Amino acid sequence: MTLLVVIGDSLSFHGPDRAEPADEPRLWPHVAASTLGGRAELHAGLGWTARHAWRAMVGDPRIWASLRHADAVVLGIGGMDTLPSPVPTALRELIPAVHSPRVRRAARDAHAWVVPRAARALGRAGPVALPPAETVRHLELLRVAVTALIPGLPVVGMLPSVHRAPFYGGVHAGRDRHVAAMTAWAHRHGVRLVDPVPLVADHVLGGHGNPDGIHWGWTAHAAVGAAVGTEVAAALADRPAR
Repeated sequence: MTLLVVIGDSLSFHGPDRAEPADEPRLWPHVAASTLGGRAELHAGLGWTARHAWRAMVGDPRIWASLRHADAVVLGIGGMDTLPSPVPTALRELIPAVHSPRVRRAARDAHAWVVPRAARALGRAGPVALPPAETVRHLELLRVAVTALIPGLPVVGMLPSVHRAPFYGGVHAGRDRHVAAMTAWAHRHGVRLVDPVPLVADHVLGGHGNPDGIHWGWTAHAAVGAAVGTEVAAALADRPAR
């Protein structure tokens, strides 16, 4: 049975209403695995950028255990890297660590007030969660790590999706630069890519996904899962015999 290891962001485990358990069969990683007659093991986190995924690869032994038995790996990350980040990521990630509940709530409310307004004001000049060069650098670290562990292991990537999230002021000016950088990286290293935009743009931008404006409904998960399964099958077919 084919084992598909997926390293993903929250698009891999959020449905139309909420975050779902990692084994929910309607999530795209499991849809992809089912097209291969196999199963998926999902390692993902809320808001993960490629850098978060690399840190997990280095520090989470559950990922190492999954990779020992993997037939293919999907790097379903890079999309959150493109989101506006007018407040430095490191500062935002400190908010849950604030001891005082009152101060913590105030900081969270202030962050939610600032982000959409600053994102709209800064537009294309504004910072994103992770710059394209850093996204690609961490994707390459991940690719090298998994193929060093299992030489010839097929790796499939995913380009950034689209969003209409009020939290980010509807701004997504950084996506095109990331798409160009990630596509060039994939071409250099023979990594197959899935572009979710043709599959989910009408769904997301038409307001048919999660009300947060970022995450997908089940029809989008089904479409993306089928596309990922097709690319993984092609990558497996191209793999030299061991």
